[in-house]
Amino acid sequence: MRCVLASDIETSIADALQAISYTHPADFVQALKAAHAIESKAPARHALLQLLINSKLSARAHRPVCQDTGVVHVYVTMGMDVRIVHDGPGATPSVQHIANRAVARAYGCTTNPLRASMIQDPLGARRNTRDNSPAILRVELVEGEGLELTVVAKGGGGDVKTRYAMLNPSDSVADWVVSQLPNMGAGWCPPGMLGIGIGGTPEQVVSMAKHALFSPIDMQALLKRGPRSPDEELRIEVFQRVNALGIGAQGLGGDTTVLDVKVATAASHAALLPVALVPNCAATRYVSFDMPRNGPAIIAAPDPGTWNDIPDTLPAQEGRHVDLNSLTPTDVASWKAGETLLLSGKLLTGRDAAHKRIADLLTQGRPLPVSLRGRALYYVGPVDPIKGEVVGPAGPTTATRMDKFMPQLLAETGLLVTIGKAERGRIAVDAIKTHGAAYLSAVGGAAYLVSKAIKAARVVAFEDLGMEAIYEFDVRDMPVTVAIDARGRRVHTVFPLTVANQPA
Repeated sequence: MRCVLASDIETSIADALQAISYTHPADFVQALKAAHAIESKAPARHALLQLLINSKLSARAHRPVCQDTGVVHVYVTMGMDVRIVHDGPGATPSVQHIANRAVARAYGCTTNPLRASMIQDPLGARRNTRDNSPAILRVELVEGEGLELTVVAKGGGGDVKTRYAMLNPSDSVADWVVSQLPNMGAGWCPPGMLGIGIGGTPEQVVSMAKHALFSPIDMQALLKRGPRSPDEELRIEVFQRVNALGIGAQGLGGDTTVLDVKVATAASHAALLPVALVPNCAATRYVSFDMPRNGPAIIAAPDPGTWNDIPDTLPAQEGRHVDLNSLTPTDVASWKAGETLLLSGKLLTGRDAAHKRIADLLTQGRPLPVSLRGRALYYVGPVDPIKGEVVGPAGPTTATRMDKFMPQLLAETGLLVTIGKAERGRIAVDAIKTHGAAYLSAVGGAAYLVSKAIKAARVVAFEDLGMEAIYEFDVRDMPVTVAIDARGRRVHTVFPLTVANQPA
């Protein structure tokens, strides 16, 4: 019988969560480098460069690669001859309790605080738990005395694009998967990975698809040697067909949409073919380790050479300089879809909860706490700053969630510009065109790099909402792409307009 201290497991999980918050796996960085080297489309190539620089800067500064620091998943493979023992007063805590304590400890770290995104009472008050607990836990019991953990911080942008279907046994899994991609939009921040689960039961297949994501990228090696099983044939077919769609980085059009495709299968009923698809975004964050015989696990950092040949800053950019402090409808009308802008001046923020409050105030005929007339509004929930920062990592959130508010906000407040990530649906596009506004796209997954353009930040409304409060940022040369111009022309043309009206 092997005994493992609960405190050592807690420390190992907490240390792992801190490490993965700012450190991409080395294989992911190499895959991004390879994608950047072959990218033929300028907007996608620039987005890939931002992701690479962000990865390097985050690893150096030990600050999150993305403002969405994820929902914690802990996968435990535990030998039946292992016993967890408590080295403190009281009964031995459950594995769930150990994982929850580790999450609270990691996300409350004073030197690298992580954004708490978990809410309780989802049909009621939806209050933030404030420490990002509870963890999502899966424990598998096996023979022996081994104890292996995989610790993951999974962003919401990927999970929300999860797809499930019950196919007929004769149906093509590849055809179904490829058909889903245009309808998924770009809110999952490609390029990333696709996890495909096949077989089992409905609840099992989705879990398999997600768990499949957390293994090393090896697609190029697979392509070189060729497939040796039906699973590998499917991986290659989906990889090639999805990249041929031309979705590209951030959905801007390009050569690489996925870096790898992973497949997991299980036995199932003869009449059924359950299939699930789960994407992993550009903020790929996970680590696997074995618990040592004594003490907590040591989470090894990747070789610093992983980030060789990546610059420290973006090159001097060509683009139209925009002064947000003197923005006019005439200025906005002159922008063209696909154009690069460099934003400077005062920029407001607001996302889901703030939009709901604003809409309620407008409906009630009550004044807003801050005027939106002539302003630009950035969809972001930043990480708390540490010493020396005005704001923590502050990348964009998926814009489609705010689509339903657009007609009212543009008609009643004088708002001119919104900024987020990915495409928008018809209701938003029509409102933008009707009111001569514009929607600008920032790079999802480059949150720490984006924060370097923010020179000052203060909360101006709804402070009780935490990261969803309305801030006023003072930005300097913040790079964005005109995704929808005042005439309603858009850059995310690969996605049907009806797609973005789905929850995201």
